[in-house]
Amino acid sequence: MKGIRQLAEHLDISIGTVSRALNGKADVNEETRKRVLAAAEEFGYVANQSGRSLRQGTTNVIGLMIESSKETVENSDNFFLGVTGGLQSVLSRHKLDLVMLPCPSDEDPYEYLKRMVARRVVDAMIISATQRIDKRIDLLVKAKIPFVALGRSSSGGGNFTWIDLDFEGVATCAVDRLVAKGHRRIAIAAPSGEINLGYIFVDAYRKALEKHGIAYDPKLVIRVKSSEQGGYQAGDELLRIEDKPTAIILIYELMAIGLYRRLVEAGIVPGRDLAVIGFREEPRAKFLQPTLTCFRMSLPDLGAALAETLLAGMPAYSETYRDGVRNRIWPLELVPAESDAFFLGSKT
Repeated sequence: MKGIRQLAEHLDISIGTVSRALNGKADVNEETRKRVLAAAEEFGYVANQSGRSLRQGTTNVIGLMIESSKETVENSDNFFLGVTGGLQSVLSRHKLDLVMLPCPSDEDPYEYLKRMVARRVVDAMIISATQRIDKRIDLLVKAKIPFVALGRSSSGGGNFTWIDLDFEGVATCAVDRLVAKGHRRIAIAAPSGEINLGYIFVDAYRKALEKHGIAYDPKLVIRVKSSEQGGYQAGDELLRIEDKPTAIILIYELMAIGLYRRLVEAGIVPGRDLAVIGFREEPRAKFLQPTLTCFRMSLPDLGAALAETLLAGMPAYSETYRDGVRNRIWPLELVPAESDAFFLGSKT
């Protein structure tokens, strides 16, 4: 593989002319341009993007920060795979590359991001798993690095761009559906930790109960890890509640797999003895029997919206995406199935 200097020597023309021809400059005649491009292809010349980026002060790279842990790997689903497909469909139009920035579970996400910011490895960021108080947001605002958050937060003084799933809508729809079937002891499996979606979901669940005149019972809020194992634990804790709930709503898709297993071990049949409503529709959950009532969304469309919203906040692309969405709640559509099929009043 030849470099630009070797190409110039091979063609017996100046390095500057070769550079201008490769970069499509108008001051190079067409015959010379064709010679340079043909030689570059013949010898496998690839431009030194790092040097060019250094001169321009950009990397042409967008970072997607996610949490990385043993649990994440074991319980990985298609969420970020679908989202990144949508992200790349937009970013590739502008020759922008997407890199995953997996923060290890044993490292403070703020310290991890601070290191990435100091190294200037990306031009802009997408952060996920936002916390109720998230120092990463304040860091990115202060550093004036364009970013969009997948999730809301109390940090940043509200002066940042986000797209979040409609957790309020899911909680309200699920409670309304179960109450209509006669249920009044409705539990939820919410995430443990400080992730903000847990607070949003529980608050919406409480308000939905109050709308139906049902008192909020904190014992029915089961806090577990967002995983299959968390679902199993939720089932175990549910069985130990003295005044047992007749229904449960899950906030993470793979919880349903663990929950079903624990219920079966106890001789409890979902959809007959306990109504279950899951969160997002997930391929592995399609194998559950009875089929799981859950919610559907388009991951590629979410990824594309994240990319367009991010680019709207970057000077080089803001004119193209001047109508970019800001602070949007992403909808989910109910997919009725069998796991919450029974009406409590008709049970025998």
